[in-house]
Amino acid sequence: MEKSLLVEFLGDTPFIRVVDFLIENSIFDYTKTEIAENAGISRASLYNVWPMVEKYGLVKASRKIGNTILYKLNKSNPLVQKLIELDLKLSREYADSLVKKRIAPKSTPG
Repeated sequence: MEKSLLVEFLGDTPFIRVVDFLIENSIFDYTKTEIAENAGISRASLYNVWPMVEKYGLVKASRKIGNTILYKLNKSNPLVQKLIELDLKLSREYADSLVKKRIAPKSTPG
C-alpha cells in the first residue's frame, strides 16, 4: 500500500491512516470494519484509536443498517476542515514540485 502525502507528512500510525482514509473517501459512509480494512489496519488497531476519533468529533454516525452503524467524515468539524486544508496544501505543493521538475532545464553532458 502506497503512503498518501498526509500519512507521509503526519506519520504512518493507525490514527492517521483512519483520518486519511476518511478524508479521501468523505462522500461515502462506512462500517468500522470497512474503515479498518480500507485504512490498512486491523480491527483491533481501529478499536484502539476509535475513542480518539470520536473524542475529536472526526466522524459522525450517518445511518444504521440493522445493528450496524455507518460513519462518515464530520466535515462540519473545524478540526476536520483544517485537516482537509492540510491535505489539499500538501497535494498542491507536491504537484507544483513535479511541474517544476518537468520544466527545469536538463543539463547537457560535456
